[in-house]
Amino acid sequence: VWVERRGRIERTDVAFADERALRHAIERILAPLGRRVDEATPLCDARLPDGSRVNVVIPPLALDGPVLTIRRFRRRGLGPDELVAAGTIDPALRDFLCACVRARLTILVSGGTGSGKTTTLGALSSFIPDGERIVTIEDAAELRLRQPHVVRLEARPPSLEGRGEVTIRRLVRNALRMRPDRIIVGEVRGGEALDMLSAMASGHDGSLSTVHAGSPEEALRRVETLALMADVALPHAAIREQVASAIDLVVHQRRERDGGRRVVAVAQVVRAVGGPATRELYVRRDGRARWRAPLPDGLVERLVAVGWERRG
Repeated sequence: VWVERRGRIERTDVAFADERALRHAIERILAPLGRRVDEATPLCDARLPDGSRVNVVIPPLALDGPVLTIRRFRRRGLGPDELVAAGTIDPALRDFLCACVRARLTILVSGGTGSGKTTTLGALSSFIPDGERIVTIEDAAELRLRQPHVVRLEARPPSLEGRGEVTIRRLVRNALRMRPDRIIVGEVRGGEALDMLSAMASGHDGSLSTVHAGSPEEALRRVETLALMADVALPHAAIREQVASAIDLVVHQRRERDGGRRVVAVAQVVRAVGGPATRELYVRRDGRARWRAPLPDGLVERLVAVGWERRG
């Protein structure tokens, strides 16, 4: 058994007696959830009652025996001040992002696996005013929003008979009929990117989402690629135009060698010849944070209008 502590994976002194004992534990976890794994379906994703996510892979896909992965989450997500205390963001960046959310900028949080994208997304969502109706859409529910009017939607995998699947894309389309003020998509990883872009560009500004990417520039290219997976006869140029008009800001996060998660770049999405481009506003390198001055006048006006105080 391996456990992640403070961002590092450590081996424990706990071990299963044999492969049969591990398979028995897996069956006891999945059975109450109405799920199972066998040679016909050797992969399984599930969510426990406490919100933890479970992933199981068994032979023949797992060559050395069954693998059980459990991702546990806090009962209450980390807030912005806690991210400051953890070193993920600094106070000035917290105040800037707070103003961006309140000014209804559409924000995409990018980063690699385990970089803390969902945690940062949850912290950013805490800046949304209480009077707004928020619809969250996730593959497996992780977000713990504290506003009074939150509608949580979760995708559903197909049954053992291959029926009943409800995809993220279908939920995004349905969310548009639910009169949301903001739509939060936990992670964009497929054709739902096109529906999300359409929603963001058609009056649902201020929405939030995450995507796997190695930089703000790569995040935009990734969204373009995922939108093309929607299998809709749209030219690439039209999709790039939607990306440029729908997304305002990319917040890029990285998992450091010491196990810490830190926001290392914030970029504004701007139109350029041939499609969207990024304009770096904030960068953190070698432990030092720098702002790229001056900020665009149009952006400053929107932020000042919601109470942001520009310093320096």
